[in-house]
Amino acid sequence: MPTLSKSLILLLSCCLAILLSSCSVPATHSVSRRPPSVGTTLLTYTGHRKAVSAVAWSPDGKYLASASYDKTVQVWDPTTGHRLSTYRGHTDWVSALAWSPDGKYLASASFDKTVQVWEAATGKHLLTYRGHSDTVTAVAWSPNGSRLASASYDQTVQVWKSLTGQPVLTYHGHSNWVEAVSWSPDGKELASGGLDTTVQIWNATTGKTVLTYLGHSGIVTALAWSPDGKHLASVGFDMTVEVWDAATGKPFWIYCCHWWVNGIAWSPYGRYVASANTSRTIQIRESLTGTLVWTYGNHGSEVLTVAWSPDGTRIASGDDDGIVRVWQAPVACPCAPDDKGQRESEVDL
Repeated sequence: MPTLSKSLILLLSCCLAILLSSCSVPATHSVSRRPPSVGTTLLTYTGHRKAVSAVAWSPDGKYLASASYDKTVQVWDPTTGHRLSTYRGHTDWVSALAWSPDGKYLASASFDKTVQVWEAATGKHLLTYRGHSDTVTAVAWSPNGSRLASASYDQTVQVWKSLTGQPVLTYHGHSNWVEAVSWSPDGKELASGGLDTTVQIWNATTGKTVLTYLGHSGIVTALAWSPDGKHLASVGFDMTVEVWDAATGKPFWIYCCHWWVNGIAWSPYGRYVASANTSRTIQIRESLTGTLVWTYGNHGSEVLTVAWSPDGTRIASGDDDGIVRVWQAPVACPCAPDDKGQRESEVDL
């Protein structure tokens, strides 16, 4: 009888162990996977043969477009790296590109003095704008998609109807090459900067200058409005990153020295700015304090461009070797219940 009792106990113990093990399986599978660490390279795209001058996310974040000195614009899947289409209409370096707000069209600017508009899904060429007399350095869609603004070495910024190419306005406020142009989020104003070292904010309907920012001492290479339209970030060859009040021109902070700075991007929730520079790095800073949060240094050559994904989780950057990298961004969504703890952990990374 004692022997039987021990066997029974052993059998019951085994059954209980098996039962507990089977019960724990669903719990194990329900644990969510942690996102990659900030700065992790998620994808490397090598489709271009020369320097990548610009990268731009589609509004829904599903596609990435890149422009290159190989005279092409390429659209590809930023998750797999699969190339979807290649646009070959330019006869010289492609300097800039921009998606329309609805994601249906792409505009590209070039050293061939033109801006070309393409159907994003098919690559069909729709329009060539020939209003400039010199290299076109930048292009930007208005928030409602009805207008395009283009900047040029001819010292002008021109505003024109996006689907017809009909000129609407020419801005003559700069005294030298214009390198950058950007619409305010409400579409009422444009900011432009260039070789005359100024950033100028002007009325998008009348062309009247609203404000001239004199904080830079070198070429202004790139501009980005904050998502709420209250601030501007500007960078340039004076080796500074500057964030300032778009209404008054008063600077919040100026960071120096960052080597020559080629690109700037604001995070979708407004908390960070990312800058691309000639020292082969991208630096991410708190937008209102300038505090350094992260430095990404995986590029092998000068970084020419940077763009934040619409959902804020990824950053794309392109370099002088023709490489585009997609990598994990620091994410700070104001709707997150534990946002404070999340932000503190990001700063400590």
